[in-house]
Amino acid sequence: MASHRKSRPAGSLGAGFRTPVLATAAVTSVAVLSQTADAAPPADGKPSLEEVEKKVDDLYRQAESATEKYDAAKEQTTKQRTHIDSLREEVARRTARMNKAREELGTFAAAQYRTGAATPDTATFLLADSPQDYFDQSQLMNRLTTRQKSAVDDYATQQAATMKKRQEAAKSLQTLSESQNELQTAKATVQKKLASARRLLSQLTAEEKARLAAIERQKQEEAARKAAELAKQQAAAAKEQAQQASGSSTSSGSSGSGGSSTPSGTYTTKAEKAIAFARAQIGKPYVWGATGPGSYDCSGLTQAAWKAAGVSLPRTTYAQVDVGTTVSLADARPGDLIFFYDDISHVGIYIGNGMMIHAPKPGAYVREESIYYGGESIIHSVVRPA
Repeated sequence: MASHRKSRPAGSLGAGFRTPVLATAAVTSVAVLSQTADAAPPADGKPSLEEVEKKVDDLYRQAESATEKYDAAKEQTTKQRTHIDSLREEVARRTARMNKAREELGTFAAAQYRTGAATPDTATFLLADSPQDYFDQSQLMNRLTTRQKSAVDDYATQQAATMKKRQEAAKSLQTLSESQNELQTAKATVQKKLASARRLLSQLTAEEKARLAAIERQKQEEAARKAAELAKQQAAAAKEQAQQASGSSTSSGSSGSGGSSTPSGTYTTKAEKAIAFARAQIGKPYVWGATGPGSYDCSGLTQAAWKAAGVSLPRTTYAQVDVGTTVSLADARPGDLIFFYDDISHVGIYIGNGMMIHAPKPGAYVREESIYYGGESIIHSVVRPA
């Protein structure tokens, strides 16, 4: 599907987006942390609860970023293996043709030797791996019939083509080896980040875990409030668009001025299918590198959801963000993809009213959640994929 996405100015969040210095959700989070974390550094040198939370969040984000790199390397590896299998089959077919042509040349050589039409040396060259050099001599070529010349040409063609395919296969094997190295590096990075996060969490006391859960609840409440605000803004905008469309239709007989951001009926139908699929996955675990049906990572879920609607999306967030049309957050419609963070390492599928369905992070499950779950500042862009 061709991309209609416009390039974003540096430092912006796409059409209609802003770059807040510090979002409301972030301010609230800081305030809550200030109230719940120890005012002074612990005497025993143990990191504060605020520091642990930030470190764990950072580690999960880094793991998710590494997961997208893993997904890209895995996809490349799969493509290379498929390509190599195809090349090997082609080499085998061409080798068979070359052997057949060689056998026919051997038959001609033997016949010439028996009849005295050629010397034993001629037969030897005809049976050699590279008879073309000898056949190029005009004296011998003049003796060959049209059929024999055709056999020589066919052998030379098949030999050259087979050699070319073998070289291409060798090059593809080298690329496969590089992709496998990238795959292993990304896998090791994910595992290292997750192990570090688990280790930090395991060091918390029961009281600290309870306080951390309270902080998370506060964040979710603020995120829900922001989602409700966005829902009101979108409802007001939709009402205004409908009024403008009605007025325009009355005065000029034309359709309204909803603009390119207004999804068509076809898009709405596809989006409903994608959302229905995503909703059916709620409760399934996040597993890095997974594409279903039992588990998903973030881009694996959005890819599978839109595939259920008949739309093919690339595997990774980095590729998905470039497929479709970028719209403003205020114009987000159900089915749109919401991307997060500067490195575009997370994605969810918008379901309306400031909410999305996404596979959040390792240790979590596919769920409905406010698009402001991590604050407004982490929202990167919104893309309409079809």
